[in-house]
Amino acid sequence: MIFRVATRRDLPAVLALLADEDRVLDPAPTTVGEEHERAFAAIASDARNELLVLTDGAGGSQAGEGPEADEVVLGCLQLTYIPGLGQGGRDRALVEAVRVRADRRGEGLGAELMRLAAERARGRGCGLIQLTSNKRRTAAHRFYERLGFARSHEGFKLPLDRP
Repeated sequence: MIFRVATRRDLPAVLALLADEDRVLDPAPTTVGEEHERAFAAIASDARNELLVLTDGAGGSQAGEGPEADEVVLGCLQLTYIPGLGQGGRDRALVEAVRVRADRRGEGLGAELMRLAAERARGRGCGLIQLTSNKRRTAAHRFYERLGFARSHEGFKLPLDRP
């Protein structure tokens, strides 16, 4: 398996993972819209953001190299590094959009994905890694707790596209 920064070639597979976490969707017919392209370009060009993928390494590429055509994306997440005055002035890492292929769950891939993300954040000098999870995703909550995450805060969201 290979853990690496996503490339544009990975975008359909990542969108398929995000579209339906309960099924495996073929990324080939996934529509990549202008909004997706814009968002991916913004993430890729921002040193404080990383879209990361875990692949099966089937193409034989090495960590840090681009994906091979037959490589399968097994999981993904986005890491955002947030500067702040808390934590002794150390950055914190925010984890978003964590997904593992439905047909590969239960194999430890999610735990490995999160371990690698924490290692990456630690390597960037972060003092904390945090995430939010939808209240309906109770299995995900148990997963994060098994990894040592604590329910320390209550989260709030405000949609900005309504009057």
